Amino acid sequence: MRNIRMVVTVLVISFIPLFSYAETKWDNLLRESAKVFDDMANMPDTGIPSSLLEDCYAVAIFPSTINGGFIIGGQYGQGVIVARDKKTDNWSAPAVFNIFGGSFGWQIGGQAADIILLIMSERGLDGIMQSKLKLGGDIAVSAGPIGRDTQASIDLQLKGGILSYSRSRGLFAGIKIEGAAIAFNDSANKSLYGKSSSARDILIKQTVKPTKSADRLLKELKNY
Repeated sequence: MRNIRMVVTVLVISFIPLFSYAETKWDNLLRESAKVFDDMANMPDTGIPSSLLEDCYAVAIFPSTINGGFIIGGQYGQGVIVARDKKTDNWSAPAVFNIFGGSFGWQIGGQAADIILLIMSERGLDGIMQSKLKLGGDIAVSAGPIGRDTQASIDLQLKGGILSYSRSRGLFAGIKIEGAAIAFNDSANKSLYGKSSSARDILIKQTVKPTKSADRLLKELKNY
């Protein structure tokens, strides 16, 4: 009997950490977003130019966005946006957003693609926070340059729009997205942070403290 009690005690102690912190699907989304950013930004000679990341207002990362259709198709995905305070250079906590509708590139059948958007202007970030932004309609969206094409990077920065990148089945390139909309996911953010916060609270005012699951993503952004 004594041995049984000891075994039960050990099992209870072992499982206490599991009950003290249960990760949600949104924590997993943050970790997956960090991996996608790390993979796509740091590709040798074909990654995202560091000069663009240094000057952008925010970065949007949508892992495993579902695409479908023949030439004209649609997409849906969930991801995060992280904004930078231009005065302090500090990155905000990630805010969860949805991307849906529209079409991009030549596509046949259905596939999942990772998408990164560099938001190069304050106007673009404001539009996204208000959930009123339509890519290619309300603001210009262009296929982002890759590698060390400095001149292309400078030209695109001057446009002040959004630069888009995509990776699917191992292929990585700048890609043009048309007609897609991006919207703040209120319920997801409430679940992630335990309280109701607006996109402006998270991204601009930075009154929301990042979760532990955001550590890798914020570290990758700072290092890059």
